[in-house]
Formats: sequence, C-alpha cells, structure tokens
Amino acid sequence: MSPDFDVIIVGGGPAGLFCAWELSRSDLSVLILEKGDDINQRTNLTSGLGGAGAFSDGKLTLSPETGGHLKDYLGEEATCELIDYVDRLYLEFGAPSKIYGVGDEVEPLKRKAALSGLRLIPVPIRHLGTDRCRAILTKLKEDLGNNVSIAIETEARKVMVEEGTVKGVETGGGQRLSCRYLVLAPGREGASWLSQEARELGLSAENNPVDVGVRVEVPAPVMAPLTDVLYEAKLEYFSSSFDDRVRTFCMCPEGEVIVETTGGDDPVTTVNGQSYSTKKTPNTNFALLISSNFTKPFHEPIAYGKYLARLANMLSGGVLIQRLVDLKTGHRSTQERIERSIVQPTLPGATPGDLSFVLPYRHLTGILEMLDAMDKLAPGVTSRHTLLYGVEVKFYSYRLSLSSVLETEVGNLFAIGDGAGLTRGLVQASGSGVVVAREIMRRAK
Repeated sequence: MSPDFDVIIVGGGPAGLFCAWELSRSDLSVLILEKGDDINQRTNLTSGLGGAGAFSDGKLTLSPETGGHLKDYLGEEATCELIDYVDRLYLEFGAPSKIYGVGDEVEPLKRKAALSGLRLIPVPIRHLGTDRCRAILTKLKEDLGNNVSIAIETEARKVMVEEGTVKGVETGGGQRLSCRYLVLAPGREGASWLSQEARELGLSAENNPVDVGVRVEVPAPVMAPLTDVLYEAKLEYFSSSFDDRVRTFCMCPEGEVIVETTGGDDPVTTVNGQSYSTKKTPNTNFALLISSNFTKPFHEPIAYGKYLARLANMLSGGVLIQRLVDLKTGHRSTQERIERSIVQPTLPGATPGDLSFVLPYRHLTGILEMLDAMDKLAPGVTSRHTLLYGVEVKFYSYRLSLSSVLETEVGNLFAIGDGAGLTRGLVQASGSGVVVAREIMRRAK
C-alpha cells in the first residue's frame, strides 16, 4: 500500500518551511503538520506557521561559527556554501541588501572590547526586522509548489516506527498518517515533545545547556557605537567569581521588550526582545545569558529553565522589572522608582520587583560582572537607570545523535532546527531544512 505522503514535516517554522520549499521543486508529495495557527492569524509568538522566527528580531547571521552546530555535521566549507544559498533565498524573498559587522570599523571595536575584558565576536548580519521577517516567511509559504499541503492546527502526537524504519505519525486527533520520510522540526515550542519522543524511541542524545538570564534595556545612544557598526554586538565574558560564560544575545537596537509564552503543553511566561525595520523606540535592549552545564544524574535542563521562569511568574504574574541600582543595593523596585527613571520601559506591563528572589546568586554575580565590563566598552550601560527584565530563558532540546545528513538512528527519520538542539537562529535552522530536503530527493530518485 502506498503511503499517504512521501514526506511529512512536523513543524512549520523556518526549518520546516525551507525544507518544504526545497522539496516543492521535486515531484514528491509533502505535508506540513503545524499545531498552531496560520502565519497571518497568529497571536502566539512561538507557535504557528512561521514558528518563533516569524516574530523574531529577524537577524540573518551569515557565519558558520554562530547560530547552530551545522559545521559539526557538514564541515566548514559545506556549511558556508549552505549559508550562502539560504541567504540568497532570503534576499529573493525580500531581505535587505545591507550587511552589518564588516568593514574597517570592526577591528578597533574588537581591540577596545579586549581591553574591557570582553571577547567581541563580529559576524556578518542582515537585519530583517520583525515586520519584514513575517512578510518574507509569508512569501516563502505562498511560493510552495502544489505538491506541498499544510495542515494547520494539527498536532503531531506520536512517531510511528516499525523494524527500525519510520512509518508515519499519529496526530493529536488520533489520525495515523503514513509516509516514506518523516522530518521533525518542532522548534523551541516543541522541544519538550521531541525530547519525550526521542526517549520513547530509544534515540541517543546529549543534554544541551539551558540559557538563563535577564533582558537589559538602556538608552539607544549608549549602544549606538556598537550597534551602528555591528547591529548585534556578540560579546562574551567569563566571570572572575565563578568562571561562568556570560554572553549577549538578541540585541535589538531601538527595539522593544516583549513577553513570550513558551514551553509547549506546559507553558511559562518569559521575556524577549524585537525590533522593526521602520518603527523605532528610544531604547536598545539585549539579553545577558549564562549557559548552565549540569553533571549526572541531572538530565532535565528544560525543567530547570521552566522552574526559574515560574518563580518570576509567581512573583510578578508575568515578567519582573528592576532598576540596576535597586538590584545592586538590595532594594525591590517600585512603580514610583521605575516612573522616575530616565529609561522608560518599552514593556509597560512588567511588574516592579526583585530579581534576586528568582535568579541564583551565581547567575546574578556573573550578570553584574558582565555589565561592569560592558560599561568600559559602552559607557552608560551600568547607569542607575538601566532596567533589567526577568527572566529570559532559552530552551533547547536534547541534541539528538544525527548523521551527516541529519538522520536519526531510525531509518528515514530526520530532525532539524532549534527543537532538535541543532540550531539557534534563522539561517542555520533554514539551512538544516535544505540539507534534509536534498538528501530525501537524492534517495527518492
């Protein structure tokens, strides 16, 4: 009996959409299962067609060194070629031509960062903006061939396997759909589900660290010497107290702080940031994250991240906000103190409070040390008016054991994107979909 589809893709984020787009150039029948809403009807920031990428800041990081682990599987040369290919597709669908992070102005910033105890990692970046990112993914969806079907509000529940080979997937509604090839691309929203399925299937995996920290908001001119050249200043610091790695993440020049609900069937409220190609605010925000590596027998990094997020949710009803001076002097911020701050929050619904009740001492120490180092590079970062929001948590699934073509230990079962612990950004997530699509087309000849 013929299968229902040649290929089923679980998840319609950038990884799943680029996989489907590449496959649409063949005569294979393809189905995308997306548990959320269509891209233009979405209200959830992490679930729905387009994935978290549709509402992200829209940075295209054009380097094999950041944004994922594809280089570990493909090698540097092949990864660079893949990034160039994906970049050309984004340009075709509307990405801007301007590239940040290149030119003669970069080296002086690297030297200044080194003198401040920081490592600056300059990378070529295109900035789409949240508004343009959604439009590009919409165009990509509209360009899918007639051989690609999309099932909206259809959740994958169970992967079906027989004799070591994938046979299909069972949906939340109990429908059993058969296929020759199954591609798992559930995104960060589906990381917990994928981890559970991997354990039930007996797939080998390793824990990824969980990234926990705060989102910092400062006046845009404070960061302008960096963001005007780099757009996103990727800075790394090792704390003198604990030797923990602290890094900046998702810098949003003239952007806004937003609330994000994440975690799949067991959601928590966290904080994030975004910026637009046109709409500007007077502030710049960025995350400071600490990667926590755990020793055995601990194997629940996602649960740990959710635990910290829930503490913040419990104390605030959502997101906490605190002035830097209040955190340093051991005071809980109040609405009155926030209102008289020079930096006015772009997330007005955040609840004033005390982040020391949420984050471990070790994490807070590293964050404060990092801010002091950054102040030498960008004076004003440690102003008493600087705002801290918490918590920001980045959930990454177990990093599955995959072949060089991103196939699991089950035959014809592939895993791609952020949910597989494989990538951490738009370009490499999209590229991982292309890798699998090409391998499927090669096998199907």
